[in-house]
Amino acid sequence: MSVIQTSNGYTMDDSGRRVVVDPVTRIEGHMRCEVNIDENNVIRNAVSTGTMWRGLEVILKGRDPRDAWAFVERICGVCTGCHALTSVRAVEDALDIKIPYNAHLIREIMAKTLQWHDHVVHFYHLHALDWVNPINALKADPKMTSKLQQMISPRHPKSSPGYFRDVQTRLKKFVESGQLGIFKNGYWDNPAYKLSPEADLMATTHYLEALDIQKEIVKIHAIFGGKNPHPNYLVGGVPCAINLDGDQAAGAPINMERLNFVLARIQEAIEFGRNVYVPDVIAIASFYKDWFFGGGLGAHSIMDYGAYPKVPYDKSTDQLPGGVILNGNWGEIHPIDPRDPDQVQEFVTHSWYSYPDDSKGLHPWDGITEPDYKLGAKTKGGRTNIEQVDESAKYSWIKSPRWRGHAVEVGPLSRYILAYAQGVDYVKEQVDRSLSSFNQLAGTDVELKPFMQSTIGRTLARALEAEYCADMMLEDWNDLMANIKAGDTSTANVEKWNPSTWPKEAKGVGTAAAPRGGLGHWIKIKDGKIENYQCVVPTTWNGSPRDHKGNIGAFEASLLNTPMERPDEPVEILRTLHSFDPCLACSTHIMSEDGQELTRVKVR
Repeated sequence: MSVIQTSNGYTMDDSGRRVVVDPVTRIEGHMRCEVNIDENNVIRNAVSTGTMWRGLEVILKGRDPRDAWAFVERICGVCTGCHALTSVRAVEDALDIKIPYNAHLIREIMAKTLQWHDHVVHFYHLHALDWVNPINALKADPKMTSKLQQMISPRHPKSSPGYFRDVQTRLKKFVESGQLGIFKNGYWDNPAYKLSPEADLMATTHYLEALDIQKEIVKIHAIFGGKNPHPNYLVGGVPCAINLDGDQAAGAPINMERLNFVLARIQEAIEFGRNVYVPDVIAIASFYKDWFFGGGLGAHSIMDYGAYPKVPYDKSTDQLPGGVILNGNWGEIHPIDPRDPDQVQEFVTHSWYSYPDDSKGLHPWDGITEPDYKLGAKTKGGRTNIEQVDESAKYSWIKSPRWRGHAVEVGPLSRYILAYAQGVDYVKEQVDRSLSSFNQLAGTDVELKPFMQSTIGRTLARALEAEYCADMMLEDWNDLMANIKAGDTSTANVEKWNPSTWPKEAKGVGTAAAPRGGLGHWIKIKDGKIENYQCVVPTTWNGSPRDHKGNIGAFEASLLNTPMERPDEPVEILRTLHSFDPCLACSTHIMSEDGQELTRVKVR
């Protein structure tokens, strides 16, 4: 028996049976999770390991700051442009560059397009299979499925029995072919799956509808940024010219036809969010009304830098305001300042990196990315065949960022709790409506805090943020059109493009609302080159290992006290981890200037 009391209020027991999930699938990157379960199959200890090294910070040293966005954008092929946006903001902050209003609006539309696309794809194509059993959909009555659809979302036009029968027929042929693809290794007979066959058929049908709409919405990135993924950005603005009377075929200006195309995609996103995505999450959640237990809110505390400003450079206009809430106290919002070295620090006590003093954290402007891969003495297995990690030693490639020493959760749920607590009317209406709908469908009387501070709440917050983003995009489009019609077609400020206009030394920080949470990039520039660059990504906050005081991160905390139906079929672990939409970023080799490999980090 080994009971541990963590500094942030969790009781953990690392005795009992150890269950290992490696790799955790349906995420971006490489991740391992180990839990200890008691005699009742309840999780009492959790260990989250990032099993890949990114190394982009090392590659950026000595490069041109104006090019940084193109490198860091490749950190991820899923959240794509949010790193580029955060990077150009960091450089602009360092060099005191102000972008034109059109550029601000176009960047906002691109950012919200990414947010909407990422949330829809995450739920339907990565996370829904933790709750939805597509094989069970073969038993559904299409007529009853139609009634269910019309009950939860009467405005959705695709709701006839014939429509669902056709989808069921397609699904039956797919299953009978024996080529199940991503459905092959599901735990489809596990009693943890609770949906009725009709609900399974409805959700599986919307899985297919989401495949179609997601490929349309990203065309907005291609219009404003040239392509998707990894659209183009520009320090000082955006790389697209506006000419309402221009011919798209003759060049690359943004003309009226292209702007109307963007508007059509935004309107489609609004309809899908309201008629399909949000109703689906609430309906599915109503079958899992026992999922309000355990750690729920990953680290008791939450943080976000603030998101979606109406006025550039004015954080007071953030439509999802930032801040920090500690220990679940929604009545006190602590201000967030990413520049403050006492607020944001990264620790490596249990991470495979070296600091001069592993017990002390470093602010990202002073951050060090020096890999130090060694295993703890109690680790079972070898360097490339780990059977069980030693959580008392270094056990992850993820660092441990902390806000004033506190482990915090970041993400859409954090943004929504902060917005609700700070009285954002749009958010309060969304959340209150969703809670009322859930209680009506589930026949329960769940209160606000347990409803939101849960795995289900985390999943719902993504859907609500997608709905909000679509409406905000429409406002941005209208503002863009009004500004253009007023005679302003400027999209870039190049007054400080030449490095000769820069100070000898400068430093800046950029933040953004990435799909998975608050994202920050910190840059130091010296003699026109990057001296230091550090990215603290959302999954670094959520997936962090223990720190020097034993505080656990959000992934580990959220799994505690979760009961499992069948430990060898870890559906429950996947449900909670997937609710964060983990993104462990892209692994990288380091090459010398002549292309010779210097270091290789190999993950089995």
